[in-house]
Amino acid sequence: MDLTQRDQVRGLNVIVSAHFADVGVRATRAVLRERPRPESTPGLRYAQTTLTGLIASGPPVVRPGRAALLAAWEGDAALDRFLAEARLARRLADGWHVRLRPLRLAGAWPGMPVEIEPGAARDEEDGPVVVLTLGQLRLRRALPFLRANSRAAGRAAADPAMVASVALARPPRFVGTFSVWESTSAMCHYAYGADRPAHREAVGEHQEKPFHHEAAFLRCRPYGAQGLLDGREPVEAAGRAARAS
Repeated sequence: MDLTQRDQVRGLNVIVSAHFADVGVRATRAVLRERPRPESTPGLRYAQTTLTGLIASGPPVVRPGRAALLAAWEGDAALDRFLAEARLARRLADGWHVRLRPLRLAGAWPGMPVEIEPGAARDEEDGPVVVLTLGQLRLRRALPFLRANSRAAGRAAADPAMVASVALARPPRFVGTFSVWESTSAMCHYAYGADRPAHREAVGEHQEKPFHHEAAFLRCRPYGAQGLLDGREPVEAAGRAARAS
């Protein structure tokens, strides 16, 4: 992202949306082709349509027929307009989508907020949190990335505090993850706990010799969720789990 883009993003009330729907294998191709473009979608900062899979140890497992859209917007009104007018929004309407208020960004990603808005929820507040990891893969580093990611993903999948998760990919380079955690403290324990080194080791490998040309870790507070994912509403489920723990 150049300085002009940073200036454009800084100071805006940027929100992020994530959309998941079981559209079928044939319609998934259409979703990939219909990725929204900022130059033709009012209020859109960034968008990516992807295939989806499972977050688990071992080789990546694609989930046929489930598609995803990740997007960054200049506020809720821009997203509302997209949901009301776009053909892609209609394709994804029977799934689940959630609005996300960015709390912390590590790394850099086009269209994502460079500075967190003063009115955003404070990062130290506990409660349900969504984590997005985003990467543009260096193809020569694909195998080391998959090995490191497998270890970290396997540990995350086994963590009871992770309420929902989706692996994201748009070959050949885009890879990412989306996960809902019952609380910020539980997510941080997975990521940084002394007894759970898999994530820290993967981060260390990336820092020593990057897996990606560009990468970002985005922590968000979820709000405004609609629909169901695998038969439940994940943010509500995360809230119940947090209250019960």
